[in-house]
Amino acid sequence: MHIFNFALYTLILSYDPCDVFKYYNVTEMHGLNLKDCSEYTNTKDDAYIAGWTNIAPDNGKPFVFINLARCTDDVKTTGLVMHEMSHLYWLLNYENLKDKEEEIITNAEEETYKVVEIIKKLKQ
Repeated sequence: MHIFNFALYTLILSYDPCDVFKYYNVTEMHGLNLKDCSEYTNTKDDAYIAGWTNIAPDNGKPFVFINLARCTDDVKTTGLVMHEMSHLYWLLNYENLKDKEEEIITNAEEETYKVVEIIKKLKQ
């Protein structure tokens, strides 16, 4: 598991989707749970969690989890990260979605480039 504490959110990268529960030392959060995650047959094509963006249970800071097992090529990795970054910037700008649409998508795109580069380095 790799943890990156950025100013706006915590990035959690792991090949084990259950690590997000272990990191926060919880058995369930936001409708998902460790038991179901542990029992799920996680593969490169299917997983209990491929990516997840939500609010941390301990400090209220947003987190983004990316399942590295699902990062099988640059296109899938970029798509997964962009998906989660879109959730993140939507979450961070919920009150101003209509007025900040372009800014939100641009910020998600820029954050995607940063995270994809981190993942590429980890996978080398």
